[in-house]
Amino acid sequence: MLEMKARCEKCAAALRVQGEAYICSYECTFCPECALSSHLVCPHCGGELFSRPPRRISSANSESSSVDIRAITRPWLIWVASFAIWIFIAIARGVSLYQFDRIFDPQASLRGEIIFPLINYLIYAFLTPIIFYVGLRYPIQRSAWKLRTTLYLIGSLAFTAVHIVVRALVYPVIETTTGQPVPVGWSLLRNLFFYNVANDILFVYLPIVVIVHALWYYSRFSERDIRASQLEGHLAKAHLQTLKSQLQPHFLFNTLHSISALMLTDVCSADKMITRLSELLRMALDNDGAQLTTLERELEFVTGYLEIEKIRFEDRLKVIFEIEPETVDAQVPHFLLQPLVENAVRHGVSRLSSGGEIRIAAIHDSGYLHLLVSDNGPGLTDSTGGPGGNGLGLGTTRERLRTLYGSDQSLEVRDGVEGGVEVLVKIPFAFTHVQPDGEVPSAGITDELSERTHHHSDNPHRHR
Repeated sequence: MLEMKARCEKCAAALRVQGEAYICSYECTFCPECALSSHLVCPHCGGELFSRPPRRISSANSESSSVDIRAITRPWLIWVASFAIWIFIAIARGVSLYQFDRIFDPQASLRGEIIFPLINYLIYAFLTPIIFYVGLRYPIQRSAWKLRTTLYLIGSLAFTAVHIVVRALVYPVIETTTGQPVPVGWSLLRNLFFYNVANDILFVYLPIVVIVHALWYYSRFSERDIRASQLEGHLAKAHLQTLKSQLQPHFLFNTLHSISALMLTDVCSADKMITRLSELLRMALDNDGAQLTTLERELEFVTGYLEIEKIRFEDRLKVIFEIEPETVDAQVPHFLLQPLVENAVRHGVSRLSSGGEIRIAAIHDSGYLHLLVSDNGPGLTDSTGGPGGNGLGLGTTRERLRTLYGSDQSLEVRDGVEGGVEVLVKIPFAFTHVQPDGEVPSAGITDELSERTHHHSDNPHRHR
């Protein structure tokens, strides 16, 4: 169970309940000053430090003393439930006594049998919410169990005392011999106390205390689970943002390298590439905080990148899009296709003197979106240096897919059937937007992308 710590593990400074703190994957916790002085690297385990969400339970070494009553139930509901339950029990007991007494006394009155348990249990109904509030405010915990257990024992005696005093004042005790009311005094109260103490404690007070503690611990554990889930979500989001921030400079540096290669030979083309790059960076910054986007927008971004490479390779670069219309509005991770296309350009097309071909396909099948990026380059061994493709782009993309989808995804790098390399990505199919009329979005983007990249193919079946 995740424990929210109250002090910095480096300088021992107190961490405010709503204050900022940093935590690593092993729950090492630091104040902002110590985290920044450590360059957001945990000095204990060497892991990366992430911002921790504000905490509501602030102690790691001692347990919280209370849980917000409103987090469990509404105050008025406790009173309503208390009176409803005790009145029901009183009526049930009165009816049961009436049926039993009718066996020996046919003249027995139902009203007479109900009035006494009703008064008795209405006193319990009034005292139950008080015990409930005290139990939520001061539960028995490991850090103070002796003191609070003693207080609850004293409270049980006080509960019985209040019960018999109110009982004696509201409903008189009648002597069986004379039929006269017994005067309220010490002798009567003492006798009533010893007569009722075992029943009040064992069958009324103790069950209420147990129920209250069960609700308190249930609420506390549920709250911890929620906080743990929230923290895991924050950590996953920060991890995804870190992975995405690794891809963006990687793409930028490689693109700048392509521009620098043309600066001394073709200044005009280099200037066009810089203009295209500025447009591409604007698109990237517009989605800087987003992890998911539509396939349409991802293809627009990839097309912008391919336009830059088109200036460099001219007619040596051919691009073919095979995009099923129903996949255009599907959810995909932002910056998913660009590193795959970049690998195809760098390790496939650039190694062919006559230029090469890149194919980008998307299909929907059995609840999954299948994406394919392939080239007709020299093949897997020469282009990737290993069977799985261990470059930064592919490695980071794999990690992002695992973080977003868990085991419900795959990224496979393999030799193409007709040569080159194929990268296949499978992720769950989900729409980000549904047309108001329920129709499938149009496939107009395919034509637009085809026109912008000036691609062509001799095989008419490749266009869908």
